[in-house]
Amino acid sequence: MVFCLYIKKTLVAQGHRHFSTVCACKISELSVPVPWGEIRGRVWGPDHGRPVLCLHGWADNCGSFSTLIPLLPRDCRYVAVDLAGHGRSSHRPPGVFYSILEYVADVCRVANALQLKKFSIMGHSMGEYTRRFTVLYPEMVDALIFLDAYGLLPVDVKDISKVMRKEMEKMLQFDKNMDRKERVYTYEKAVERLLAANPMLSLQSVHILLERGLAQVEGGNMLFILCFQKNAFGLSLEQCLETQMRIQASVLVVLAEDGFHKIFSEPSLKKFTSAFLQSLQHRNHTVVTVPGDHHVHLNNPELVAPLVSDFLRTKVCAGESYCLDGGCLTDLTEETEAR
Repeated sequence: MVFCLYIKKTLVAQGHRHFSTVCACKISELSVPVPWGEIRGRVWGPDHGRPVLCLHGWADNCGSFSTLIPLLPRDCRYVAVDLAGHGRSSHRPPGVFYSILEYVADVCRVANALQLKKFSIMGHSMGEYTRRFTVLYPEMVDALIFLDAYGLLPVDVKDISKVMRKEMEKMLQFDKNMDRKERVYTYEKAVERLLAANPMLSLQSVHILLERGLAQVEGGNMLFILCFQKNAFGLSLEQCLETQMRIQASVLVVLAEDGFHKIFSEPSLKKFTSAFLQSLQHRNHTVVTVPGDHHVHLNNPELVAPLVSDFLRTKVCAGESYCLDGGCLTDLTEETEAR
């Protein structure tokens, strides 16, 4: 059984020293068989702890939660997955799209494989599939945490057909680009590329995400193992708010001042944010804003952890004891040292 302490441990990755927070709990690697391969991930916490499914944002991987989870309640079992096409999970077969409903189906596959009857969800950024799963399966989710995500992205009803056509064209264009030769990088160049593409990430966060986002190829170079396809068919504001009302779970929304909170403060989106926040307040859900950017939970987890911890303790851990149906979650995990 592998246990680690709450320490800051200096690591060496491809000749670079960086810091990684390691949690005081057992850490296991997860593998869930799916028809096209496997969904991989990492699990923190006791075998029979209260399950919290952690779902990362687009272009990230389960490493997105590796600095936050060590600061959260230890009696929970945190299952952080690499979504299909991300991290160490298999890519979907050629010609199969990465749509919101496909990701919802993947959440079902993971929950079924782990025999989870009821659990909490913590999702960052790409929250639309998190919200849709909760709406479709309200009896399975007892608490919902959005990290710099609103969980929905409405489209003006007059533009829905235009947006759907644009998304369809993007998916078909992705098929055409699949024959392009894959580019390889040195580790240093991969770091530069990710920092340039996402300047909000700290250098430490870049190293954490690249741990599961790169694969070494012949000659010692690195290959990004990320599928950059993203498709989202939007709903109207009225449809979004209607589905929002169907969520039965307690909800915590943690917004970052320089993240979505800033983006959605634009006049064109003000109508949406006002209606969304008002609907949450009417149902006594919690919305808080913290200093930081879109990846504040990874860059500065100490700002987010107290809010998430308090929410879990009051909304989840205070209830009756339950977690797994059959307690087989460890059957799909392999104990491993945190990297």
